[in-house]
Amino acid sequence: MLHVKTPDEALEIIHGAFAPLGRPPEAVPLLSARGRVLARAVTAEAYVPDFCRSTVDGYALRAADTFGCSEALPAQLLLAGQVRMGEGAGLALAPGHCAAIPTGGEVPQGADAVQMLELCEDYGDGTIGILKSVAPGHNMIFRGDDVKPGDTVLPAGRRLEPQDIGALAALGVTAVPVVPRLRVGVISTGDELVPPERAPAAGQVRDVNGPMVCALLEQAGALPRFYGIIPDREDRLMGAVEQGLTECEVILLSGGSSVGEKDAACRVMSALGEVLFHGIAMKPGKPTLLGRMAGGKAMVGLPGHPVAALFCTHLFVRALLARLEGRALRRRQITARLTEEVSANHGRAQYNGVFLREGPQGMEAAPIRGKSGLITALAGADGYFCIPRDCEGLPRGCQVLVTTFTEA
Repeated sequence: MLHVKTPDEALEIIHGAFAPLGRPPEAVPLLSARGRVLARAVTAEAYVPDFCRSTVDGYALRAADTFGCSEALPAQLLLAGQVRMGEGAGLALAPGHCAAIPTGGEVPQGADAVQMLELCEDYGDGTIGILKSVAPGHNMIFRGDDVKPGDTVLPAGRRLEPQDIGALAALGVTAVPVVPRLRVGVISTGDELVPPERAPAAGQVRDVNGPMVCALLEQAGALPRFYGIIPDREDRLMGAVEQGLTECEVILLSGGSSVGEKDAACRVMSALGEVLFHGIAMKPGKPTLLGRMAGGKAMVGLPGHPVAALFCTHLFVRALLARLEGRALRRRQITARLTEEVSANHGRAQYNGVFLREGPQGMEAAPIRGKSGLITALAGADGYFCIPRDCEGLPRGCQVLVTTFTEA
């Protein structure tokens, strides 16, 4: 009999039993760093920007020279020169003078504001009329407004997004220190399984979990390695797991985790390490198991049913990978209204896939009906929601928190 944990307890065990692996960082080119995990914090070594810049096309000037001016009584300033893009200002402004400046140009010394072109008038005789007064700092970005030397720009453990790549480029970081990608071995088990390219004979089915779990791992930033389909023979499974543990930091077994004569995953896990839990109070996914192997490596036994394997990988394997990489797991969640009633009376947390759509009152979640062995029901699904174990169902129109299948 399974002594099950709640989903929250399973996540707590993952966090408590495993620690970041602490592998030496590797440097990757900036253009290859998206999706990688920063191995150490990135701090600024210089001012960004390194000069005061204009945010508009117009005239750099001294704000005091414009006080009290208006369209009826413009401030008249002498044009001292022009700032060109990509070059230093090359001049200093004396009182009563201004300089033409483009957006992004360097504000000359002596100037403390910029008035936009639309509020200025060129009289054609070397004088410029300013039609509206400005305060110091108007239409300017000052030196170091973005970052100053010593400022922490990105913390260690952050999974890099496109906006982070832009920040690194601004800092001149072209070799990014990242955590090595986790190598995760994937093993499908079962006498009934055949590869996807083979037509199943009587009593056989194509291996769904192997390709699906590998895709989920790639989405999570790991390096999956598929060890193929292993028949229901404990010696063959033992050999595949031992090989995987020499080459990978994590091993995922698909199938063979239920309690039964031919389900060998738990016995193999016990022989090679410590079983941390066997069973989670959830539907689908109850027979999931987790073990800790030598050297802090992990082994997860996933249910053989594809929908159950999908939910368990998304819920628990992603959390495990984040823990081993030393980063916080970020889940993208959206509040939506159920389009129909969903019943639940299992004494377990129930996870339901949904399609999301925009409705007249906001986002709507259409529940997907199907059994845990039928993966095509979830094709095109946007995410899932959970019905707590002590709840007998949710009515139509109830607001639920949907966790999306896409990365946060």
